[in-house]
Amino acid sequence: MENYSIIIFILTVVIGLSAFADKLKLPYPILLVIVGIEIGFIPTMAEIEINPDIIFLLFLPPLLYDASFNISPKDFKTNIHTITTLAIWLVFLTTVGIAVVAYYLIPEMTWPLAFVLGSILSATDAVAAISITKGLKISHKTLTILEGESLINDASALVAYRFAVAAVMGSAFIIWKAAFEFFILLGGGFLVGFVMSKILSFILARVKNKPEVTISFMLLMPFVTYLIAEHLHVSGVIAVVILGLAISRFSRKIFPEGLKSQSKGLWDIIVFLLNGLIFILIGLNFRYILKDIENHMILPYIGYALIITIVALLIRMIRVYLQKINLQKAFQNKKGKRKVSENALLDFGNSLIISWSGMRGIVSLAIAIGLPRFLEDGTPFPLRNAIIFISVAVVLITLIGQGLTLPFIVKKINEIEERKQIKK
Repeated sequence: MENYSIIIFILTVVIGLSAFADKLKLPYPILLVIVGIEIGFIPTMAEIEINPDIIFLLFLPPLLYDASFNISPKDFKTNIHTITTLAIWLVFLTTVGIAVVAYYLIPEMTWPLAFVLGSILSATDAVAAISITKGLKISHKTLTILEGESLINDASALVAYRFAVAAVMGSAFIIWKAAFEFFILLGGGFLVGFVMSKILSFILARVKNKPEVTISFMLLMPFVTYLIAEHLHVSGVIAVVILGLAISRFSRKIFPEGLKSQSKGLWDIIVFLLNGLIFILIGLNFRYILKDIENHMILPYIGYALIITIVALLIRMIRVYLQKINLQKAFQNKKGKRKVSENALLDFGNSLIISWSGMRGIVSLAIAIGLPRFLEDGTPFPLRNAIIFISVAVVLITLIGQGLTLPFIVKKINEIEERKQIKK
């Protein structure tokens, strides 16, 4: 079966399964991953080559743009401290934590390779969490934090990955240089996104009476912005996020309601299909990653993946609850101005949901598969197959394990909150 035929087949499966997901009482993304694994083991099913650059270009711009366009700029600003804590500092903390565990746990693992694995698994996939919790009673604040985290954490993870791979290839790691490049990437991405938003605003203000032209420009610009930013060697992720936030504010002022509804309907369909493709692809590629691993190493690698998953979850939970305490202290500080508003505070319920929503997804999969096959001297990249397999195993464990239990946790937290309200 040719690749284009497989894509059409997968899209058909995605649409078909969406009709039965509710009846099966299984979260839609989990169902897609499981079906993807089963489809992957069909003998006649050909392997789909995942080119990381193509994956990032096809999936990241529309998904990031849609999320940033629909997020409330006011709520984003209110929770910016928590969002940056999760999307930047937690990413680097998770990278280090996983690297330490991998170095002492996995045979033949060196420090540079351990940091490669840590950076691959450092960013969470809020698309998965939000897809799984769709329809559940989750507070607007919690969704804003999860969406906000997903808008930025990919950029942090890609920077960490770039330096980790460079270290394996022989480049020296200099912390001040890494920090400088990180801020250049983010600052440059912000600038590109800002400039492109001004250009798009200028165009949209003049074609707003032509719905087809307006929507076409809004569909095209995230891809253009991402490509320009990446060509300039700055963060395409941040550029698309800034574009979405700016156009969201602009559209509220000048777009008629009919155009907003028409645009939203089209974006909802695109995001639905892309999300479906993401989860199917994750499951579909498991068979082809599995074939590169020696049989006697499969169980040990799955064991390593399970331990890494638990460590990453614990790091996230600890950091989220420290953030909860820090926000409370800052709010109660009576000296001078309050650093945070009451709306930015976290409680036990949303802290637990945010902690448990730390699933890995398509970005981790694409980064892992994008590992170089050879070093600069022509020798094979050390432990490449092991790193890819462990990364995919962690993605599957988090999606299925945390994904299946997240709705139960949300339900219990809502029941506790309802009891509190009744007592009051």
